[in-house]
Amino acid sequence: MKLVIASRNKHKVAEIQAILSQVSDLEIASLDGYDVPEIIEDRDTFLGNASKKALETAKYINAAVLADDSGLMVDALNGAPGVYSARYAGEGASSAQLCEKLLSELKNVPPEKRTAHFVTTLVIAAPDGKILHTAEGKVDGVITEAMHGANGFGYDPVFYCPPLNKTFAELEPAEKNQHSHRWLALQNLLVKLRQ
Repeated sequence: MKLVIASRNKHKVAEIQAILSQVSDLEIASLDGYDVPEIIEDRDTFLGNASKKALETAKYINAAVLADDSGLMVDALNGAPGVYSARYAGEGASSAQLCEKLLSELKNVPPEKRTAHFVTTLVIAAPDGKILHTAEGKVDGVITEAMHGANGFGYDPVFYCPPLNKTFAELEPAEKNQHSHRWLALQNLLVKLRQ
């Protein structure tokens, strides 16, 4: 079976390929070589956005497609930024701008109320409009009061993971990949694909 990753992000594609290569008879490809229009992620859940991206891309390229949607959910902000994580500080905002906006929103929130979690939802869709598999990964943490670490991207410098005693940005990439929400979602998907 051929599975096309609905992303042109080479790091994301490589991470997915490395994990799903454990499934025999599964050929994993990127969107390179496909002329696919940008899918507008306008749903109000991660599952909604991932499903839309997978279904529309699968129909467009006539192949099975794996799509994901990820974000940060902060309890003190009623789950925000959520599906708006990438656009929380405005379109095209840098990682630093995203973190600064989040820290300003949480300025007077005490440490014990700064709980949050990163979520990734994965969807595999077929070109006939059927959703074949879904999987989710979630990592719990706490939003720090300042940025720490130079690795990663997005909210990694402010997302502290208690079991690791570090922010995601203080982890080496290989270490982060072994604890990230995407890695957990892919492990859950791997179980379904093996069945």
